[in-house]
Amino acid sequence: MKRTRAFAAVAAALALTIGLSGCVSLFLPDPAPSTSVPVSEKVDPALAPFYSQTLTWSNCGSGLQCSTAKAPLDWSDPGVGSVDLALVRQPSTDSSRIGSLLVNPGGPGGSGYDFVKDSLDYAVDKRLQKNFDIVGFDPRGVGRSTAVKCYGPAEMDEYLFGLVDAPRGTDAWIAEQEKIAADFGAACQANTGALLGEVDTVSAAHDLDLLRAVLGDTQLHYLGYSYGTYLGAVYAGLYPDKVGRMVLDGALDPSASNFDVTRTQAQGFESALRAYLKDCLAGEDCPFDGTVDDAMGTIHALLESVDASPITASDGRQLGSSTLFTAIIFPLYQAGAWPVLSDMFTSVMHGDADTAFKLADAYNGRLEDGTYSDNSTEAFTAINCLDYSYNDDPAAMRAQAAELAAAAPVIGPFMSFGDISCANWPHKTTVERGEIHAPGAAPILVVGTTNDPATPYSWAVSLAKQLESGHLVTYEGEGHTAYNKSNACVNDTVDDYLINGTVPAADPKC
Repeated sequence: MKRTRAFAAVAAALALTIGLSGCVSLFLPDPAPSTSVPVSEKVDPALAPFYSQTLTWSNCGSGLQCSTAKAPLDWSDPGVGSVDLALVRQPSTDSSRIGSLLVNPGGPGGSGYDFVKDSLDYAVDKRLQKNFDIVGFDPRGVGRSTAVKCYGPAEMDEYLFGLVDAPRGTDAWIAEQEKIAADFGAACQANTGALLGEVDTVSAAHDLDLLRAVLGDTQLHYLGYSYGTYLGAVYAGLYPDKVGRMVLDGALDPSASNFDVTRTQAQGFESALRAYLKDCLAGEDCPFDGTVDDAMGTIHALLESVDASPITASDGRQLGSSTLFTAIIFPLYQAGAWPVLSDMFTSVMHGDADTAFKLADAYNGRLEDGTYSDNSTEAFTAINCLDYSYNDDPAAMRAQAAELAAAAPVIGPFMSFGDISCANWPHKTTVERGEIHAPGAAPILVVGTTNDPATPYSWAVSLAKQLESGHLVTYEGEGHTAYNKSNACVNDTVDDYLINGTVPAADPKC
């Protein structure tokens, strides 16, 4: 199934794109270069060279320090090679330093390096900056770490924005999608090599433990957003005795199947779209009229119309339903972006595709000159293809497409048939999805937003129940993830836990 990114950095990118507040980083003067001495631990002798490495940190601007760690390419055979893991940190601003707080923005495929470097004040508040070294890292396969590589800019444009002539769901359409997927996978294999089969989340969780050790921490303090909650939960399942203070905000349900994830996300974005329309119709300058149901029908017709008659943008690209769909869901990640969504709908209704492409480009990391700022699309696909099972049997996909359309009539049809991409991938998953209990782990906070479109609230409830030490923190509101972007109740609960170890006696229901 096609899946939208569970990615807090998407929200940060959206804020930067449209000029929202809260994303400008403030830093201290440049620190002197330093080293991080690893903690001494008993590990398999084959892993000793990795766990005993000393990190050397250099200044990389605006008070930040950067370094690179080495991790095994294949954790089951550490001798076959290594990968680089890129790190950036802002040292604690106070002598009360607790340790390192590793931050992951999600995705999969999101750059924790860029998240901390470019959006520190969006990632964490000043209280955490005071008490922790805030560490951003690019997981294996991502960004500045040893990365998945597939297409150049022109090929990526065609992959993301190219139009398919056959009607969606027909045999001809499926055949063309299978060729597109197979060509993309072959390019990823040719340009990435052995790493392509080693970017699963279990391997990334082992990397996380390595980073904990070489940063000099005996326990992992961790803040994971979106997909980063799954990475944190997998870590807790593998290393429960190493869990320190862990916050999982915008949770994924580890036990959910690929189709379960897609269906729940489709319902989540459908709910967020209806919430946007309710707000829009109650205000001024709304491009819709009538009831919410009337407006949903208009959006459905608009998506169908650009397939029948694509709109040409000023740069020559043609706007079809897939790109318009991306432009719709991107502003739904944060309620503060709803005015931009209204502007986009207004422009498309008047035959102008430029605003829609601006939003789709921001979501995909495409710059104005046609190049791409990151490899998030490639990494997103490569990691998901190893983390879930897929089936591209046409009969099964059509049955699921019907179920998605029933569950989310506007959003669902455009999240169907996504299994094609990974069913034609060069590597198959070896992962069995299931509940994660992490017996013996220290208390873990699981934060869920009641109308989060990308990681719906039900997943947070499920994960908090699965984890033997899970504690649910509910934010009653809109948007993707809650910490540092919702209210004081959420912020204080998370900060008091991470800084003082204070576990709420019950869900504060913020």
